[in-house]
Amino acid sequence: MKCYVYLLQSEKDGDFYIGQTQNVAQRLAQHNEGKVKSTRCRRPFKLIGYEEHETRADARFSEYEMKRHSDKKRQFIHRMMEVSP
Repeated sequence: MKCYVYLLQSEKDGDFYIGQTQNVAQRLAQHNEGKVKSTRCRRPFKLIGYEEHETRADARFSEYEMKRHSDKKRQFIHRMMEVSP
């Protein structure tokens, strides 16, 4: 099953959030409804972009790498901002 690593931007503080999911639209709704504890106080969010992975393990590893390495996070944000409308 396909899985996605997504990039959100808080409309409250402008900061970014990276996560992974199998359903991007549903996950964005959960963030904006306050159902995600780690982002509840930074609502609302807008979706900047996402990338597709073949497996959940691949998506989780990609998310892990970006959250642990600032250069990879910066590259991901730049890549998503380039394709964002």
